[in-house]
Amino acid sequence: MITLIHGDDAASSRKYLNEEKQKSNDSSAFGGEKLTLSDLTQVIEGGGLFSDEKNIFIEDFLKRKPGTEFNEIIALVEKNSKSINIYFWESKELTKKQTSLFKSPKIMLFKFPQYVFSLMDSIKPGNGKNLLAMLYQNKNIDIELIFYMLIRQIRLLLVLSDNSNEQIDEVKRMAPWQKSKLQKQSSFFSVDELKNIYKKLYEIDLAQKTGNLNLSLEQTIDILLLDI
Repeated sequence: MITLIHGDDAASSRKYLNEEKQKSNDSSAFGGEKLTLSDLTQVIEGGGLFSDEKNIFIEDFLKRKPGTEFNEIIALVEKNSKSINIYFWESKELTKKQTSLFKSPKIMLFKFPQYVFSLMDSIKPGNGKNLLAMLYQNKNIDIELIFYMLIRQIRLLLVLSDNSNEQIDEVKRMAPWQKSKLQKQSSFFSVDELKNIYKKLYEIDLAQKTGNLNLSLEQTIDILLLDI
């Protein structure tokens, strides 16, 4: 069976991948960017040491540029999909074209909740009370996710406001409309304001990891949002 594990919630998809690995007695893992046809063929044709069921885990392969070897690997996987479990983990959401490379894969899509994106899009000076209202409209709040996304959003806004986006892969991969929306949002802040927010996020992260956070992470984020 071929399983495609993908989506913008890479932490959750990674957790699922690791759980599948732990269930496997006989498995092989590859980094997709350096995977060769020879490597994969050797594993597929080799005998299993611990069980008849063979599991292969390949990370970030489908983002490679299509070419002769890429197509040969796809064909080899498809040919052996009935006798071997092959998992593709991708750190981003795959396109329809990518998911259609295989005839009938099992697709595991991990997406961030929509309210998280709405919250990130609403970050601007003086909007703290509204941000908190939006945050607590949701009953099941993943505060760790909110914190991670805050760091990501402020980093992107800072990069775009500082005109250094050509050095950031995440920005390079963005659709024009996504980049334009972030540029507009970054214009609400000065570079120094964004640097100050990013510094506070770094200090919170450090304090949390070292056990020196005086308040809960949720309370700390509340204060941060009100101060924006």
